[in-house]
Amino acid sequence: MIEEMMKKIEAVRDEAMKEVAFVSDAGSAEKWRVKYLGRKGAVPALLTEMGSLEAAERPVIGRQINDLKVVLTDEIERCIGSFAKMGQESAIARERIDITLPGRVIIPGNRHPIRQTMDYVVDIFTGMGFSVFEGPEIESDYYNFEALNVPKDHPARDMQDTFYVDGDSLLRTHTSPVQIHVMESHRPPVFMIAPGAVYRRDSDVSHSPMFYQVEGLMVDEHITFKDLKGVLTTFCRKVFGEKHGVRFRPSFFPFTEPSAEVDISCVMCGGTGCRVCKMSGWMEILGCGMVDPEVFKAVKYDPKKLTGFAFGVGIDRVAMLLYGINDIRLFYENDLRFLEQF
Repeated sequence: MIEEMMKKIEAVRDEAMKEVAFVSDAGSAEKWRVKYLGRKGAVPALLTEMGSLEAAERPVIGRQINDLKVVLTDEIERCIGSFAKMGQESAIARERIDITLPGRVIIPGNRHPIRQTMDYVVDIFTGMGFSVFEGPEIESDYYNFEALNVPKDHPARDMQDTFYVDGDSLLRTHTSPVQIHVMESHRPPVFMIAPGAVYRRDSDVSHSPMFYQVEGLMVDEHITFKDLKGVLTTFCRKVFGEKHGVRFRPSFFPFTEPSAEVDISCVMCGGTGCRVCKMSGWMEILGCGMVDPEVFKAVKYDPKKLTGFAFGVGIDRVAMLLYGINDIRLFYENDLRFLEQF
């Protein structure tokens, strides 16, 4: 009987080793395992036949069956391991990274041309001794108009079509309200600039409903129009160069008296006359004037002892002239083809 069992064990071994050669993937490996090592497989079936053996024969056959089980288990694990290795190698080949290739270039962002111009203008004025102050973009009617000598019925309000938020609140039409806040909290001398966004109901090739200004103020004893001209002429020549002429034209602003507008010779034609400057040879870049005594009264400054001048520079206008841009809307359309030039 023991010889018959030995032949059956050898037959199972030979059949299993012959069939394992045809195992080619994880699915066929699992079928092979179930056929020979599964609960109802060939090896467990041999164990059930041991009941017909003599007691002395059972240990010998048991060892042989266990040895067969170890051999077949090692063989199927070897197959499964080789499939895993092949899958890994295939994935590596498919997803291989060539470390000799150059890395992806991350293009850094740049400052917007308006911001570049703003920083440039602020640097010029801080270099002349002005301090920088900021204020709220939503202002009261008092700070935006009345404290600046623009009462409710003043015709100058027609110059600035205002966005009202509700009741007495509005989007500031200039950064001049910052001057009022600063003078209320600081005693003279005051040398300040106020850069920031402002809002007006206006939109075309040279106007935007939101744009940027730098307002400036200098207040002390014995400040004269000569000081105003010296500061603003220096500013114009630092921005546009010494070759451009600068002129002051009489104008009107409710918070300054006398008032002036500052022109430079056209940066496009050099002052000979072109479509951009309307054949005049000059281009306006800012407004200015001596602070009206009524403004000093609103902040409790003594207009008999103090004088000062104020000015406002349109940053968008300066950027257009610096970079030769003929449509202000290009600054706000977020077109990378335009912005990447800066």
